[in-house]
Amino acid sequence: MSEPAADPKRRLIFLGTGTSTGVPMIGCECSVCTSTDPRNQRTRPSVLLSAPGGNLLIDTTPEMRIQLLRERIRHVHAIAFTHAHADHLFGLDDARLFPRWIGGPVPVYCEASTEETIRRVFHYAFHENADRIGSGFVPRIYFQRVAPGAAFEVIGEKVLPIRLEHGAMPILGFRVGSMAYCTDVSRIPEASREWLQDLDVLVLDALRYEPHPTHFSMSQALQVASELKPRRTYLTHLSHGFDHGPTQAGLPENVWLAYDGLTVEF
Repeated sequence: MSEPAADPKRRLIFLGTGTSTGVPMIGCECSVCTSTDPRNQRTRPSVLLSAPGGNLLIDTTPEMRIQLLRERIRHVHAIAFTHAHADHLFGLDDARLFPRWIGGPVPVYCEASTEETIRRVFHYAFHENADRIGSGFVPRIYFQRVAPGAAFEVIGEKVLPIRLEHGAMPILGFRVGSMAYCTDVSRIPEASREWLQDLDVLVLDALRYEPHPTHFSMSQALQVASELKPRRTYLTHLSHGFDHGPTQAGLPENVWLAYDGLTVEF
């Protein structure tokens, strides 16, 4: 039986594929941090789903502005958050320009805990006088509450939130069609695995070779990929422990290290 063809109109763009420190890491002079291979230059982790109905951004990293400019992404129509750690959230202020291009506030899809953090960290955007400041000076967003297993529709796509565990912290992954994005994960609950079957593309956290309390190691990620059997697996949230070329050469034939700027059709 032949594999289903990718929809050329649906693309996943890796905006950032690094860990919370980014790569190069400040103060480090290891061979990866000083590498001239551009695939070893990793900004904080985020992806953009581009579909005929618009662009969905998953997480807003501290480098969000640089990432979107680099990939020539002009418009973002909606944002979804996996969780509210700094490396996934702190670029949100730059979303204040999005309403200018899409004609109104940006919908933000997240859980209650993430909304609470956003309201606290970006409190100035929710001040009673915020609307008087004018468009382009504060983020203009409105929240859409989501829950694991309850699909929602945005940009013409059905998006399924998936419960994942980031150490002791419950977070979300997202499935769109035959693609699932699962970053910052150390455990996939058994109930969530049914939502990760029959995938064309699985994006999976693989922080480093050594075990870590809140992230999959390389061996754990490869084990999960072998169990879920996606047709293609891309590893993200990568530390400076991985030199792209040599690491890629040792991976199974259907597993790839993601890199900033990589675009995948599904």
